[in-house]
Amino acid sequence: MPELKIGHLRGGLCVYWYENGRRQRHQLEACTRKEAEAEALDVYKREALRPSAPTVSDLWQKYLEERKGRPVAETMIYTGKPVLKHFGALRADQIDAPCCRSYADIRYKAGVQPGTVWTELGHLTTVLNWGKTTRLIDHVPSIPRPQKPAPKDRYLTRQEIKRLFDAASQPHIKLAILLMLSTAARVGAVLELTWDRVDFDRNQIDLRKSASGPRKGRAVVPMNPGLRDALLGAKQAALSDYVIEWAGKPLKKITRGFSSAAKAAGLEDVTPHVLRHTSAVHMAEAGIPMSEISQYMGHSNTSITERVYARFSPDHLRHAADVLDFTQRD
Repeated sequence: MPELKIGHLRGGLCVYWYENGRRQRHQLEACTRKEAEAEALDVYKREALRPSAPTVSDLWQKYLEERKGRPVAETMIYTGKPVLKHFGALRADQIDAPCCRSYADIRYKAGVQPGTVWTELGHLTTVLNWGKTTRLIDHVPSIPRPQKPAPKDRYLTRQEIKRLFDAASQPHIKLAILLMLSTAARVGAVLELTWDRVDFDRNQIDLRKSASGPRKGRAVVPMNPGLRDALLGAKQAALSDYVIEWAGKPLKKITRGFSSAAKAAGLEDVTPHVLRHTSAVHMAEAGIPMSEISQYMGHSNTSITERVYARFSPDHLRHAADVLDFTQRD
């Protein structure tokens, strides 16, 4: 049995000991040191006999099993890879601030942006909170995260969009760019789009893979005339079920082709996701209501849309500014 020591915690007494180099600490009900020494042994026996607490890997797997079929589960399969590599073998009580900072440093050295680390550590917090709610663990440690990045301002002007179209020499890249801009869809949704979800009779495109999901950032959106004409031409030449194809086969990514087009157009800091941002900014600048933009973007609620895009609307805070015009005379 390890040496039990009495200490102070949250204004009271506690017992602590070291196990595999890590301190185990538990609050006591005792008010005096003599009472604490007697209670400490009972606490140790209780904790020693308790089944071993689940690791982060255990909790993560159980969380995914409960959320199976939901978009969040699919997302957390990917965010879980780096998180579990670092935290997987640990129990919740073994996670502390230095451990989290170490994880962030490792990810930064791998070229990962702070926003991604913010998301990954947020998913770790989600799993631990779920573990406490389901009574699999007793305590959720504080998980320090990097500051959440401000929304990116990079978007394309109409002149830049024209340059990008003109520079896209490959037909499938040009069509993918037009789809992303016209539907405000993520590149993944565009590459997964099949012809059975392009409804020319209703002039609609269903960006969802199925009626049940994934739904993140995916919606049913109308086709504008320019996109309709481009899709009708592409449909006649189609060799597969996928709208974006190359040599009759679907594509998993268009990174190289898109980057070449952006470089040829003389555009810097432009990725496929910038096109989604561009679509939303142009809608906001045209005065489209935030509720409509939110639906178009497939956002779960309007507050997300307002936080990022309301500042681009010509009427944003206009009434508030008029109220603060103290030069007006009664």
